[in-house]
Amino acid sequence: MLMHFCVFGCLKRFVIKQMGIRRIQAPRLITKEAGPPADEAIFRSDSVKSAVLSSPLVEFSTIYSATNNFSNKLGGGGFGFVYKGVLPDGQEIAVKRLSNRSSQGLEEFKNEVIVLSKLQHRNLVRLFGCCVHGEEKMLLYEYMPNKSLDSFIFDESKRLIFGWKLRYKIIQGIGRGLLYLHQDSRLKIIHRDLKASNILLDDDFNPKISDFGMARIFGEHQLQALTHRIVGTYGYISPEYAMEGKFSEKSDIFSFGVLILEIVSGRRNSSFVDEEWSMNLLGYAWTLWKEGSVSELIDPLMGTICSYDEVCRCIQVGLLCVQELPGDRPSMPLVLRMLSGDVTLPAPKQAAFFVGRVPLDDNNTGSGNQLTYTQLQGR
Repeated sequence: MLMHFCVFGCLKRFVIKQMGIRRIQAPRLITKEAGPPADEAIFRSDSVKSAVLSSPLVEFSTIYSATNNFSNKLGGGGFGFVYKGVLPDGQEIAVKRLSNRSSQGLEEFKNEVIVLSKLQHRNLVRLFGCCVHGEEKMLLYEYMPNKSLDSFIFDESKRLIFGWKLRYKIIQGIGRGLLYLHQDSRLKIIHRDLKASNILLDDDFNPKISDFGMARIFGEHQLQALTHRIVGTYGYISPEYAMEGKFSEKSDIFSFGVLILEIVSGRRNSSFVDEEWSMNLLGYAWTLWKEGSVSELIDPLMGTICSYDEVCRCIQVGLLCVQELPGDRPSMPLVLRMLSGDVTLPAPKQAAFFVGRVPLDDNNTGSGNQLTYTQLQGR
């Protein structure tokens, strides 16, 4: 057994050297969380082993020092917590420290490293490296000073600075990132958890898709997959995924449509309920569309709108993306052309939306939520 780990240790150093991967060094600090450099169990899987070795490896002591003993918490969820840190060279980072109690911990760690180590796009968050230390599993990302999209579009005071020009820029940026995942990257990626809190904003409010813990890699010609474990966030999950466990590019496109309607309206799909009809934001948007009153959906805090037609076009594209049947939803290349006004838009068919109360906390995110809908309304 000892020989096995010695051989693996030498192989690991050799691979790192051959791949040109540089460890980020820092003086080792004595902490209460001392442990072996890596948990033995995490390397029992060849896929995890390969994923770790394919990404820059960062010493635990470096992260401990950069985050000042994990003292600057940015946020968290079922996966664990995210902390701000500063590396010795002044580079600001965000550290996702995966919870040992999270059932998705190892799987999310593997997915994030495998996916983000192979992708690079201006509208995807950058992965700087990872750390495996004892039972600790951490991921290091570029730091986004403006945090996430949901912290702006669902906050009345902050929405005042979110004019239409900026919102349109964000919609287009998310679309370009999603097109890259589905079609233009080396891998075909289905994100499966696209939502406002997973869209990070840099200094110039450029959007970057983040959180690939639920992502799935598809084969080049694979159209869909089936699962019995539904993961994701209520309000963004497509009906075929929620009800049948089927997911595809069109599932992400449904989520993107929800995002468009939320950005235009400044309202959450998951918590918005129309008092008269007891329907969510999608149902409300569809009703306004049928009545020719779509202007009522536009966020009044947006201020002066330079292009009313552009806003209405985005609403129409959003409704096309959330149509009930996956085959009716446009592909991402077509979605981007529609957003740019390069094609004539067809009339959307009735959106899939939910009616009635949903026994689920609006703040539930990611990993294995038990989704229960009282009634699904559609075509």
